[in-house]
Amino acid sequence: MYAIVEIAGHQYKVQKDQQVFVNRLDAKEGAKIKFDKVLLLDKGGDVTVGAPAISGFAVHAIIERHLKGDKVLVFKKKRRKGYQKLNGFRPYLTEIRITDIKKGSAKKAAPKKEEAVDEEKPAAKKPAAKKPAAKKATKSTKV
Repeated sequence: MYAIVEIAGHQYKVQKDQQVFVNRLDAKEGAKIKFDKVLLLDKGGDVTVGAPAISGFAVHAIIERHLKGDKVLVFKKKRRKGYQKLNGFRPYLTEIRITDIKKGSAKKAAPKKEEAVDEEKPAAKKPAAKKPAAKKATKSTKV
């Protein structure tokens, strides 16, 4: 059984007891977290695709540790111009361990209250801004 889940803006294929490195999450080490945005679920050949997400399913995980990843080199070059630039950075990552993929209690969104539209009072319109009058060109005659 595996699932494709969106974590921190990226999509990952995860299964139970798998360790995944994701972009830094705002939670402490050892914290249990839940990801509700399950995009695809495969239960032994029975594939369920969400539109855009499957409601009711969640991926549960534990944060193992926060770390910095390997250096990523960014090299820029313009040929025949003598321009070369080398930069690099080490991304901040979080290592998580997937504990379970299961159907959880789906949180139902509270029904949105529609704002009452008063048909009697139309929306007030702002008057159009006046443009300055064009200057008249004067001819000067020399005597």
